[in-house]
Amino acid sequence: MKALILAAGYATRLYPITRDKPKSLLPIGKQTILDYMMDQLDEIDEITEIFIVSNDKFFQAFVDWSGSRKCHSRIRIINDGTTSVEDKLGAIGDIHFVIEQEQIEDDLIVLAGDNIFTFDLKGYIRFFQAKLADTILVQSLDNLEDLQRVGVVELDTERRVLSFEEKPIVPKTNIGVFAIYIYRQDTLPLFDQYLQEGHNPDAPSYFPEWLHTRKEIRAYFADGDIYDIGTHEAYQEVQELYKG
Repeated sequence: MKALILAAGYATRLYPITRDKPKSLLPIGKQTILDYMMDQLDEIDEITEIFIVSNDKFFQAFVDWSGSRKCHSRIRIINDGTTSVEDKLGAIGDIHFVIEQEQIEDDLIVLAGDNIFTFDLKGYIRFFQAKLADTILVQSLDNLEDLQRVGVVELDTERRVLSFEEKPIVPKTNIGVFAIYIYRQDTLPLFDQYLQEGHNPDAPSYFPEWLHTRKEIRAYFADGDIYDIGTHEAYQEVQELYKG
């Protein structure tokens, strides 16, 4: 299995603190956001290689960070060649770029580079391996505004995805999708088909929203906290939780 961390965005909502520093390398307590994610990935023996995709502006910052990061898996920093918000590839575009450039033919776990989480990542991977199906990470959410900011799914009793809607105005359920996905190796070529058909390359959840009508997708309920650091308020909240 390979891992891909999406870190090629420009995080304009967090300006000015991300004007000259990538969001994934912002400090949280004594580490960076990325270090907390890497701590989790480093516990997964099945993961043999970790790709971190960056834009050209912050590529060297990730290279410098990786020089001091110890990990049992090989770490590769990938430059997607973009230099601004105007020419960014989008999350799905970056997944496709890395798959094609690195010729990935393994199962792939994809993680947004701005999340901190406490759930058991090993359990998520074991669920994927047991079901032998593409798998999304979900939690039950009580707040309507939270549901309107994420993908929302309907599931059957076996946790197969029946419907998937990104950022619904009127959610059909309270089951929200978070930006950590596991794809089978035979699914990876479908990223090219998705983009060739002209679908939205930006938010990573648009791909499984499209995919669920073509392949079986299962849902794993995360038992733990997940923090999406997308605003100044969210960043300050997580800093308070992890200070010291």
